[in-house]
Amino acid sequence: MIQIRYTIKEATTVKIFLQSQRYSKKSLSAIKQNGALLVNNHPVTVRANISQDDTLTVRLPEEIRSPYLITNHIPIEILYDDSFMIIVNKPSFMNTIPSQLHPHNSLLEAVYGYLEQKFDNSVLHPVSRLDRNTSGIVVFAKHQLIHHLLTNEIEKHYLLICLGEMKPKGNICIPIERSDTSIITRQVSVYGQNARTEYQLLQYNKIMNISLVKARLHTGRTHQIRVHFYTLGHSLIGDTLYGNDKKIDRHALHANEVRFNHPIYGNQINIKSSLPKDLSHFFDVL
Repeated sequence: MIQIRYTIKEATTVKIFLQSQRYSKKSLSAIKQNGALLVNNHPVTVRANISQDDTLTVRLPEEIRSPYLITNHIPIEILYDDSFMIIVNKPSFMNTIPSQLHPHNSLLEAVYGYLEQKFDNSVLHPVSRLDRNTSGIVVFAKHQLIHHLLTNEIEKHYLLICLGEMKPKGNICIPIERSDTSIITRQVSVYGQNARTEYQLLQYNKIMNISLVKARLHTGRTHQIRVHFYTLGHSLIGDTLYGNDKKIDRHALHANEVRFNHPIYGNQINIKSSLPKDLSHFFDVL
């Protein structure tokens, strides 16, 4: 069972304090039903008063893994691991989670294989997801509450290679919605959801007429980077869904950095992942 301990700095109630820590009403209800709250090791309710220097312990409700998942031991790169989350480097051609077309051998099941060796029975919740052919950093929370605390709190950066020479920097603010003709593809539309991608040109390969670009997502729409760069006339190389380039056998997109404050400890987390070889060989210096 995951336990979180807080040292109280000023008098208040348990409920008000936990709300200040961004515990949702749903989370508090779950803790009430299947978890525990203790002040100085004595069980209490959310209505209890707490004083300065008290220790509040939150025992999170236990969770059960889906019986449809099959743990595998595919080698994966672990970038960070603690009691509350695990951050991994996803290779291309691997699903983040199982899908109808690829029901097993997902990244999620590979992480469970890693945790099995550590006797860690946590139930994982993907905070960030990547398309099957996108490589790079994926964050998994080890409890639904941690997932809630991390949602919309992670600053995400990507490296991409696109056709043509990009401007030195830019800020793409173009709304995106689901395509009229497909449940998979997305399109720009004045009726779509707000979408913002900030980018900076890192290198330009004049011989191949391709650009290495770093992009930051300010919103998280499906296929956002691919749609935005396609709309500008700079499709990602290898992207045959939004373009027709076949320089490589997947779209050239890699989640290379995440930044956020740890939801429990409060320290800043900054994790990076280098561009994989199938993309880095197009440029001399990275």
